[in-house]
Amino acid sequence: MTVYFIGAGPGAADLITVRGARTLAACQVCLYAGSLVPRELLAECPPDARLVDTAQLDLDQITAELVRAHEEGHDVARLHSGDPSVFSAVAEQMRRLDAAGVPYEVVPGVPAFAAAAAALKRELTVPTVGQTVILTRIAQRATAMPEGEDLATLGRSGALIVLHLAARYVDRVVEELLPHYGADCPVAVVAYASRPDEVILRGTLDDIAGQVKGAGVLRTAVIMVGRTLGARQFRDSHLYSPERDRHSC
Repeated sequence: MTVYFIGAGPGAADLITVRGARTLAACQVCLYAGSLVPRELLAECPPDARLVDTAQLDLDQITAELVRAHEEGHDVARLHSGDPSVFSAVAEQMRRLDAAGVPYEVVPGVPAFAAAAAALKRELTVPTVGQTVILTRIAQRATAMPEGEDLATLGRSGALIVLHLAARYVDRVVEELLPHYGADCPVAVVAYASRPDEVILRGTLDDIAGQVKGAGVLRTAVIMVGRTLGARQFRDSHLYSPERDRHSC
């Protein structure tokens, strides 16, 4: 059997990839995070599939479920919100499966930051304004940030910063980025991107904290800080320029 780590996307059930949906439909067992994965996706599972909500399970219990399915000869769909490549806690599951000799594959999904950018109708990399996107979070009690990856250090780059798991700490975000980006720097906060209850807040480092608190946004949100969010006057990309030699290799 094989464990398939499937990116379920940011929230809307129809944002799962075609490959993800097909894989889900072929697995006899599905483990999913009930608090994050849309329940509509479970309709893609076979009618007789065993469904396991992992919201209240720890890593050992989740691993035991995966190993059990392997021993029974069942393929497993391990549904994760967004894309498994970032902030998904997939790495430690893979490590456990390697130790247990259980094979696995990864099916990518639409990440939350991409859904947020779509909601904002913004390209995050704009010619001559910004070509770098930093995906990060801030230190919390549970998990410290590695040395050199604190927000104040990353902010020195001036690049567009996308923060996951940080809405509850918006005051700290503003405090640490203000010296590098300035009070007028554009900021956007998107909560529940792509879902019916999606919340979009636009502002600057000067006023975004008040907006976030006023809207009651505490979780399932991304914070974006950077000049590309407000870019209007910029050079067209060379990609479609009439001056580009389209016959060269």
